[in-house]
Order: sequence, then structure tokens, then C-alpha cells
Amino acid sequence: MKAAPFDYVRPDTVEEACAILAEAGGGAQVIAGGQTLMPLLALRMSQPFILVDINRIEALKGVSSVEGGTRIGPVVRQNEVIADELLNRVLPTLTTAVRHVGHHQTRNRGTLGGSIALGEPAAESPATAVALGASVTVRSTRGARTIKAEDLYFGPYATALEPDELLTDIIFPEWPSNTITVFREVAQRPGDFALVGFVGSVVVEGGRVARAGLAWFGMGPTPIKARAAEAALLGQTIDGLDVAGLAELAIADTAPFDDHHASAEYRRTVGRRIFARTLKEALDVRQAA
Repeated sequence: MKAAPFDYVRPDTVEEACAILAEAGGGAQVIAGGQTLMPLLALRMSQPFILVDINRIEALKGVSSVEGGTRIGPVVRQNEVIADELLNRVLPTLTTAVRHVGHHQTRNRGTLGGSIALGEPAAESPATAVALGASVTVRSTRGARTIKAEDLYFGPYATALEPDELLTDIIFPEWPSNTITVFREVAQRPGDFALVGFVGSVVVEGGRVARAGLAWFGMGPTPIKARAAEAALLGQTIDGLDVAGLAELAIADTAPFDDHHASAEYRRTVGRRIFARTLKEALDVRQAA
């Protein structure tokens, strides 16, 4: 099939893009990498009458340190995230997760902002943003607002972004240099969306867990924060952790479903196992270091 007819515009500034989105009244679609949008256009599952290409907008590019964290521009390519020295140093959990997104070829075009704004429930990037406590800034002709990643997602591909709003900043809070990365996913093939996935960061100080940020992907209609397991981890000694009990708490926060790839029960069973195994392995490495 071919895409339905549409107008194509390439604004040079955030203000120009917001004006176009406002004037379109919900009929415009933003494109940056287009790895998800282009197939939808070809299948006519998405039929905007204006396509707004934001790749020229300098204000949407780059990675930089900001007060209390790190700012990533929404049009930063996924492979740029992986290669960035600052991100590998201060957000290793993010770079680890993004390495599992799609394939090298798709990561050359796919953007971090596009993935986070789309909200695919089985994708790595939205769940990582939720786990690490990220927030996004969105702009429109009505002004700007900040949304926490954990408040961004309502359901599959349903987010708090209004049709006239443009994502302009992704802010990850600061995590200390001794942060432990926790990541595991189970997929049918490398590059496929995860059947079950788990991502997060843990900070250990003086032999006890001082901070934790954990989230699931592929385990419900949105990325899901493992709140009960996070709370139970805090203050625990590494030697005394009941990883099986923590896995049960983490699973209790999920809402897996049956589909043609896997059953909800499969997802729960695998989720328990990868949570317990991955957390134990990560903390054992930290203890041995």
C-alpha cells in the first residue's frame, strides 16, 4: 500500500513547529526517525494531513549536563545514545537498554524521543525512563510543561501529550557513579519487542541498598514501575536479600496479557525468574568488586 496524501513541512525552530501543530488541530504528525511511523503511513493506519519533520531544529539535538541530571534532545539517534561518552558514564543503564532496541540499522535512524513519545509497552526506552525517574518537557503555543515519565503513559500508544504539543527535552536525574545496572529481556529473536523485560538501577552504600529504580516492559499495557519491590529493597543488606520474595512483589505490580506470542502466565513465570536471577547476579558482581 501507499501512504495517503499529506503535506510535508520542515520547521527550523520549536516555535514554528508548535505553530504548525496548533494550526493543524490534531491533523499533524511529528516525524524524526520514522522507524515506526513510516510503516504505519504505508499501511494507512496513520493518516495525518501534515507531516512535521523536526530534524532541522537545533534546539532538539544534543546531550548535555544540566542541574541535577542529564538532558537528551528528542531527535538524538539511538546509536548516538549508545556511543555518547557522557551517557555511558552517567547513565549506563540507559545505554545498556538502548543497545537492545531493534537492530543497528534501525538505531541509526530511530530516536530516543520518538520511542519515549510513542509509548510502545514492550519497548526498552520508555521503561528505562520510568525506572530511572526521567521527565519530559513538552511545548505548545500555550506554553511549556513537565511530565514525569511514570505519569506519561495511559495505555498502549496512549500518552499525556496533547496533539499540539512537541516533546523538546528528556531529563534523566543524576545517579551516582557506583550505580548498578540491572537489565534483562526475553524476546523471540534479537531485535524483536520483548515478551518480558526488566530494567533498572540500584545504588548500594555501606552494604545496604540506598536507592532503586525498577520497571517492567512487555508486562502490561504500559511500562510498569515495580514500586513494591523498590520500596522493599531500600535499606536491605546485600547478603540478606530475599530475591524470590522481591520477585513476587515485583510481579504483583504487573498486568500481563495473553497474545499470539505468549500467555500471561508465561510472562509472570519468566518475569519472576529473570527478576530474581538478574538482581542477584548484579548485586553479586557489585559485592565481589
